[in-house]
Amino acid sequence: MLWAASGSAAKFLFQNGISPFELVQLRTTIAASVLVAWGLLGRRPLLRPLLGSGGHDRIYFLALGAALAVAQFTYLFAISRIQVAAAILLQYQAPVLIALYSVLFTRAKITVITAGALIGAVLGCALMAGVWNFDLVGMNRAGIMSGLASAAAFALYSLRSEYGMRTYAPWPVVTSALLVAAVIWNIAYPPFSAFSAIAAGIHRHDGMVWIAVGFVGIFGTVLPFGLYNEGIKRIHATHASITATLEPVMAGIIAYFLLGELMEGVQAAGALIVIASIVLLQLGQQRA
Repeated sequence: MLWAASGSAAKFLFQNGISPFELVQLRTTIAASVLVAWGLLGRRPLLRPLLGSGGHDRIYFLALGAALAVAQFTYLFAISRIQVAAAILLQYQAPVLIALYSVLFTRAKITVITAGALIGAVLGCALMAGVWNFDLVGMNRAGIMSGLASAAAFALYSLRSEYGMRTYAPWPVVTSALLVAAVIWNIAYPPFSAFSAIAAGIHRHDGMVWIAVGFVGIFGTVLPFGLYNEGIKRIHATHASITATLEPVMAGIIAYFLLGELMEGVQAAGALIVIASIVLLQLGQQRA
């Protein structure tokens, strides 16, 4: 739900002159600052990987943070170039990549229920996104490639997060990954330049821009990534990523209540398929 809401907030920021480079710097910097401050104010376990990890763990967190930095930028870049629905649909090919990796490289067995839930979730997302309305020939190619890259990077982040949580709790893993991502985007893009651009009044509707930026940083990054890692810890990366395909359904519900947008019959059917797939997945987990 939080990721769905933050996608709309990101689109609003792009329409008001914020670039994907600026937003990813704002997003990661705010999120990392909030979590590090929380750690310094008493939740020191959040900082344990940063303070006590060995050389191997430091390399691991650098790679995890890099995957997160790429996943966030490519997703935001895709949103800036193509429809939000298309960007979400492309990113949510990640569960397919995660399942393929698990089968090919970890020799994990995908049950019939999990496979059915995976197919249903992807199909439901496609119907929700209104894939039949996409102008695939005229759609921005850079946006499409960026959306596919976001799926690969998100899949990598999910799998490597699961690996890290064999040693560390979910929130310390998120804190370290976001801090590395923030450092990367303050090196790749002039440090804190996005903050100064808004403060200088370069962008329009400054008050609403700051509110939207804060929302994306906290409610679109800190909380959903932390909760997602909690999900990975409990039901593993494949099932957590399939469950996260509920995002476009929630985006449709939010658009209905806030914007009065109605879903077409086929889109409503897609939403029901996604929900049914997630329920099927949970029932299969309980039986296992």
